[in-house]
Order: sequence, then C-alpha cells, then structure tokens
Amino acid sequence: MKKSIVLILLPLLAVACDKGGFTEWERNVIQKSDSLMYVAVMPQDSAILRTPSIDFSERELDSPLLGTLLEKMLFTVQHPSQGGVGIAAPQVGINRRAICVQRLDKEGEPFECYLNIRVDSFSGEIVRGPEGCLSVPPYRGIVPRSSTAHISYLSPGSKERKRESIEGFTAIIFQHECDHLDGILYIDRADSVFISETWVKEREAFTYECPAWW
Repeated sequence: MKKSIVLILLPLLAVACDKGGFTEWERNVIQKSDSLMYVAVMPQDSAILRTPSIDFSERELDSPLLGTLLEKMLFTVQHPSQGGVGIAAPQVGINRRAICVQRLDKEGEPFECYLNIRVDSFSGEIVRGPEGCLSVPPYRGIVPRSSTAHISYLSPGSKERKRESIEGFTAIIFQHECDHLDGILYIDRADSVFISETWVKEREAFTYECPAWW
C-alpha cells in the first residue's frame, strides 16, 4: 500500500517542481497576463494590495517564470498608460518581494529590478513631497520620507545579497515601492491627499479594465 502511494505521489511532485514553486494563482497571473499587465487598484483589489509579501525561494529564483514576471513588470511600468517610476509585484497580483525602480540617480536613468528587497534603515533629514501611485488613481498626496534609504536585496540572476545606500528622490521611490511589499500604501503615510485632475484626463485616454480571468 505504501509503495502504491509513493508511486502516485512521485509524478505529482515532479509536476510541482517543474512549476518552480509558484502557486497556481501566481502562474496564472504571470502566464495569462499580456505584456501590459493589469495593475491592481484600490479599493477593489485591497486584498492583494494589503497583504504583506514573502521572499522568493531558491527554486522560484531559478524559475523562468520569474524572468517573465520581471519583463512584464518592466513593460507595464514604462507603458504610456502607466508612466510610473516604479512598480511592485503586489501591484500586478503577485505577493512576492520584487520591485522595479527607475534609477534616476544613474546615467541614462535605467529601470532595474530588485528581489527579496528590504529597507534595512533610514538616515538623513525628513523631506515632504508629492507622491502618486498606479494603484491609487486619481489621487496624489504629500508624504514625509527619509532622504536616505539603506537597502539590501538580490539582483536578478544572483543569489548573493547586496547592500546599497540610496539618496534623494530615488530613495523616496524605493521607500514607496518597498512599502507595497509590506501592504502599506502612500496614503497611509500622507499628510494630505487630493485628486489630480491631470491624472483623471490621462486615465481617460486609455482603456483600462480588469481581465476576465483575474
């Protein structure tokens, strides 16, 4: 009897391993999404946006699905319908610790991706400035942030943990996106929130609907 059970379970375990450790929901999001992914918005997608994210396992870090996810996140955040400077995995339905950020502090201002990322500490003065969020249209707010963020992360393709200190507006982007990974939105930290009429008009120029399979 035990031998029969083992023989039945082995093919199932093999299939699970082939899927790289991702859940069925995560696989659906990654594989069924177009290059331009649906971005979760408040309040209807609050269950996803308010759930703290978890790290990628070693198996998931080696999965080709991770590369596909990052490619689609990068395409989405840079698309004219979004026009963002950063995006976090929970915003596209994946509660994992991954973000893509435009490095405005680097030559060429490239977008880069960071895995299993955390803000370890803050330093510098507190600055207050305007922020918006792809997941909270059409609002903007004035948010207090630290001028310097000290981060640790894995770069795609690497299992070696790296550390970096980010300053200025780029540090604010990192703080905003890492908040998403803890289920925190900028409106939770904002001194004030207001409707952006410019964003309302920009949003009207694009068809933006939740996919039927979501």
